[in-house]
This record gives sequence, C-alpha cells and structure tokens, in this order.
Amino acid sequence: MNPAIATALGAAALFGASTPLAKLLLGDVGPWMLAGLLYLGSGGGLSVVALLRRHDGSGLAKGDGPWLAGAILSGGVIGPVLLMWGLSGSNAASASLLLNAEGVFTALLAWFAFHENFDRRIALGMAAIIGGAVVLSWGGSGSLAASRPALAVLGACLCWGIDNNLTRRVSLSDPVRIAALKGLAAGITNLVLASLAGAALPTPGVAVAAAAVGFFGYGVSLVLFVLALRGLGTARAGAYFSAAPFVGAALAVPLLGEPVSARLAIAGGLMALGLWLHLTERHEHPHQHEPVEHDHPHAHDDPHHHHPHADGADGSAAHSHTHRHSALPHSHPHYPDAHHRHPHNSSGEHAH
Repeated sequence: MNPAIATALGAAALFGASTPLAKLLLGDVGPWMLAGLLYLGSGGGLSVVALLRRHDGSGLAKGDGPWLAGAILSGGVIGPVLLMWGLSGSNAASASLLLNAEGVFTALLAWFAFHENFDRRIALGMAAIIGGAVVLSWGGSGSLAASRPALAVLGACLCWGIDNNLTRRVSLSDPVRIAALKGLAAGITNLVLASLAGAALPTPGVAVAAAAVGFFGYGVSLVLFVLALRGLGTARAGAYFSAAPFVGAALAVPLLGEPVSARLAIAGGLMALGLWLHLTERHEHPHQHEPVEHDHPHAHDDPHHHHPHADGADGSAAHSHTHRHSALPHSHPHYPDAHHRHPHNSSGEHAH
C-alpha cells in the first residue's frame, strides 16, 4: 500500500472517532466553546510536540501565508462551529456518516477550481457518496427545520473542503507546524468569540477531555492528512478520508446507544461503495515531468530524487533541502501528488 494511503486512513480513523466523543461532551459545554477547546487542544499539543522534536521539514514558502490564513478561517473557525451546532441537533451516527460530504466538496473544488485530474471511477465513487449524504440529510417531514442540523454539518463539510484545497498549497511545509498554527489560531478565535457571545467555560475535567479529543482527532489527524495531501493530491486524499464517518458511526452505536436505522444502513452502504471505488483506483500512463525547484523532506528512493549532494551523501536517509527536478518522461502508477500535477485531456491521459 502507498504510505500516503495509510496516513490518509489513519487521519480518517482519528477524526472519525472524535465525532461521537465530541457528542458526549456537548452535554457539558456549548457548541461554540467546544469547537474552541478542540482546536486549542490540537494547536497547544502540537506546539509542544514541535518544541520537543527535531525539526523535519521546511518552513512556509514566500506567498504561502494567504493560503494558510484562508485554510484557518474556513476549516478552523467556521467549520468546527457548524459541526458542533449540527451535532447538538442530530444523533452522532448520522452526523458521522454525513461527514462523507467533506470528500465530495474537496474533490469538486479540486477538480473544477484547482484543475486536478479525475476519471470515471472516481466520479462514480463521489456520486455514491453524494447519494448517501442525501439519504442522511433529508429530514423526512420535508420541512427546512427538520434538516437544519444536517445542513449545518454539510456547511462544515464545505468549509473543510475549501480548507483541504488551500492546505494542499502549503503541504510541502512541515505538517506539524501547519497543524499547530491552524489549531492555535482557530482555538483562540473560537474561544474569544464564544466568550463574547456569553458561553461559559466548562469544568477543568471537561476542558481537559475536550483538549485531548482535539489533540488526537483534530491535531494528529491533520498532520497525517497534510502528509496524505502531499502524496495523493487533494481529491484522492479526501476520498480516502471518507472512511472517517464509518469509524464515527460504528463508535456512536455502543458509546451513545444510538440505533442502527434503515436510513443509516442505506446511506452507509452507498458510502462504502464510493469508498471502495476510490480505494481500487489505478492511474498509469506516460507522462512528462517539467523542471521544478522546491523544498520538502525526501529520500533518494524513487526516480524523482536522484540529485547529487555537495558533501557526497547518498541521500538514502530522509532529509530536506531546496532541490531541482530535471525534465523526466516515464510511466508508472501515480497520483496527482507534489510531483505529478500535469494536466490531462478529456480521456484522462497526459496532455502534452
């Protein structure tokens, strides 16, 4: 398995588990305050990790600031609040499966706004996930009020889809530093706004529990997801991340005693089909790598990193420095990662 797929699935498992756990905490703290605590736990915990560990990765490149700021606003400030509001009015299992829509929004923006390639199989998988989201978001009575919690969760998914596409633009930078900055900025902003709106701080025990959920479910998960963005591209990383709602729904049943309804089962089946289509994709064709110069952690264990070092090192160990890729034509299975962002024609082949 491609290591980037494993990191995407690891990110999905951690974030998926955070949804029913956050639902448990909503009885003791308001949605807005909880969103702030989750992200503050993420940013604070990762900041400690960043201080204790050896730096591995490059800093933000010139021009990356606006992309990261946009990602923080959409995915760190607005998205979590919408999710907490949605969770407060729905059961955690349905909300967890509805979070599959994040992958759909991520992919649609990647394809049509950022011109990432896709093929029929990926599009069919997304259609199946959309079908599952529609099943879960329909309130049953036909009224807007009945669907408001689901619409709030869908709004959070749209915010995270924007966040994912903006974060890809800075994904070659150190993922721990990226996630720490996003967590701190989003956490402080949400806590201040929640306090101004009259929200009360929870007990210390609840605050610590929320911070712990945020560290693993939002912080460590985001670090893994940034690595997946680097290796898979935005749409496919989002597709693998679609495993998150299945983890959340599975945990919600024993943790919260929620029923397994027919609607939940149908939606889960559709979403499982979409995830399977994504997991079994294989994309290979002759393609041309254009010359590019950038900085990111790498080792000389693939055809893209065979440059010499002034000190004579063989480059077998992971290291980071500014390096230049020469033009390289070849064919192998690949994803639209940091080294495969070439355009494709309507049939999915490389456009020369």
